Amino acid sequence: MKSTMLSTALLKRCGTFLFGAGLACLWLGGCTMGPGYDPSTSAGSADHAKGRARKAAEERPGLATGFGESTRSPWNRQSFVRASSKPAGTGAVYYNNREGIDAMAGSKDKVAGFQTAAGGVIEWGIKGNLGFLPTYNTYYESRRFVVGKQGSDYSILLKNRCKSRLEVVLSVDGLDVIDGKTASFAKRGYVIAPDETLEVKGWRTGPETVARFQFSSVAGSYANLSTGEHRNVGVIGLAVFTEKGVDPWTWMPREVNDRLKAAPFAKAP
Repeated sequence: MKSTMLSTALLKRCGTFLFGAGLACLWLGGCTMGPGYDPSTSAGSADHAKGRARKAAEERPGLATGFGESTRSPWNRQSFVRASSKPAGTGAVYYNNREGIDAMAGSKDKVAGFQTAAGGVIEWGIKGNLGFLPTYNTYYESRRFVVGKQGSDYSILLKNRCKSRLEVVLSVDGLDVIDGKTASFAKRGYVIAPDETLEVKGWRTGPETVARFQFSSVAGSYANLSTGEHRNVGVIGLAVFTEKGVDPWTWMPREVNDRLKAAPFAKAP
């Protein structure tokens, strides 16, 4: 179970949180050394480097994702044997405030918040308190963007469109949403049953709880406060794995719909 919780090291400098029965309170001071720390350097040099990193984060405009309030979100862990170590498909959604999206996206079309990925086996979108956030695709690179607002919570909504189970690994700002560490295809994800819709509301803090995904400043982001690193803020990633011995594309919606539209009598010539 420890491997599925947010590690103590990753929560340093984020404050004190109570993660429910069976989980200890984590006292998180400012002792994280950050990337490239050399214990032979003087305390003054280390403090100076921290100061530069802190200032760099404070000067970056736009949104990142913070560690919001705790909310109940039960997780039914399931065994799953992947068909391959490589995902069947991946996806990315870039987010920012309105000004940031206008600067990043340039020419763009507004699209539905729910879009397919991984060859059509899954649909996913970024949902706010009042429905899907404003979503855009760019003309040239076919990138996907959503507009957020600082201080607002959001969720990642997933729907399995095929007739077999899928495992989905998610990342926010370069961090895995289950263990809070650097995101990787090797991490375990959420298993979604056929036709099931799953709402991932936040960073997992226990088998029953998560800390809500909340739009924040770069300096106040979970990535920056927990690791001192903020180079990957502003992107939500998805990797989809199919199950060993199962062909998820056999009964996709298009084939099912074609079957249901089959005519019992051919038209007269």
